[in-house]
Amino acid sequence: MRRKDKEISDESGIEAIIKKTNVCRLGMVNGNKPYIVPLCFGYHDNVLYFHGSLKGRKIDLIRKNPNVCFEFDLITETIESENACDWSMKYQSVIGFGKAVFIESSNEKRKALSIIMGQYSDRPFQFPENMLKATAVIKVEIESMTSKHSGF
Repeated sequence: MRRKDKEISDESGIEAIIKKTNVCRLGMVNGNKPYIVPLCFGYHDNVLYFHGSLKGRKIDLIRKNPNVCFEFDLITETIESENACDWSMKYQSVIGFGKAVFIESSNEKRKALSIIMGQYSDRPFQFPENMLKATAVIKVEIESMTSKHSGF
């Protein structure tokens, strides 16, 4: 990281940002071009979880190349200035890399979907077998993450 004064290096600080975030942007490789999608997610024990349809571009790209990048951000305020080049943002962000794997077992899917729902609600949920069979659940084991902030 170029600006060490903006780095968040402690794991608890990084996890706090992830827990406060509602959307994760997942970057995949599409031939020689990047492809990014915003997703609902869950995070637990250095692993990200996503869900979606069994078919689609995201699924196809992960099957071709499981290497992914992800990003979270919290933008809390725009900092205005008289000079356009002096405008800034008060923010926190996390960027990381990992490998995506499809979860196949119903029990593992239930656990992952519970983690995803736990990001947004404290309620317990049931996941009927027919819904599990119709849902792709993706696990990303995180290989590395960096985090930074500005204005805090």
